[in-house]
Amino acid sequence: MSNNKKFLNGVRAGVPVILGYIPVGIAYGIMARQAGFTLLQTGGMSVFVFAGASQMMATGMYAQGASITAMIITTFILNLRHIIMSVCIMNRMRSADTKTRLLAAFGVTDESFAVFTTEKEENISPAFFFGLFLSTYSSWVVGSLIGAVFSDILPELLTASLGIALYAMFIGLLVPDLTKNWRLAALAVLTALCNFLFTQFMSSSRALIISALLCAFIGVFFVDLNDKNEGDNTNDRS
Repeated sequence: MSNNKKFLNGVRAGVPVILGYIPVGIAYGIMARQAGFTLLQTGGMSVFVFAGASQMMATGMYAQGASITAMIITTFILNLRHIIMSVCIMNRMRSADTKTRLLAAFGVTDESFAVFTTEKEENISPAFFFGLFLSTYSSWVVGSLIGAVFSDILPELLTASLGIALYAMFIGLLVPDLTKNWRLAALAVLTALCNFLFTQFMSSSRALIISALLCAFIGVFFVDLNDKNEGDNTNDRS
């Protein structure tokens, strides 16, 4: 399969993510403007950061008067999961040179990780990832700008409801693969249970980070993606 074909497949694979990114980007844009960010600052944060959860957390902390140091430390802890996600993605791009992988690292998000690591082996390549990255990144930036421009027009109820779209989209990405790989499904349930348990003793943000890192580590030894791939190959032959 040519790189152009793989790139287009990556763009198509990003369509479900786009449907979630645009409304959440709008919600972030409105939130940033309400916190006192200018249009340039709001859009610039999406262009140079490209991390929805971190952007929203930093914006919320800024609105509450938190210090720059506190925002940096908090977002750093929140993004620790990217270490594991990046390792998994780069492991599937071992043939790419260092410059290519460094550029691809900017596009690692929860959603690109979910799509890329569960994709068929024939599509796994830098070209596919960059197609996925381009489509999702551009939609996030566009959504942020729409929210920033129309922040004074959209009603507050609509703004609050837009934030749900990202969770719905992420669930939609994972469910098809969970039904094909019982180990992956069991790991998802374990992560949810750990998160629920940890929230009884600590803040929800810390519980989310710890449960994600812990279960991702368990998944390295427990989950075998070949279970899904073999199922896909069987379907392709039928």
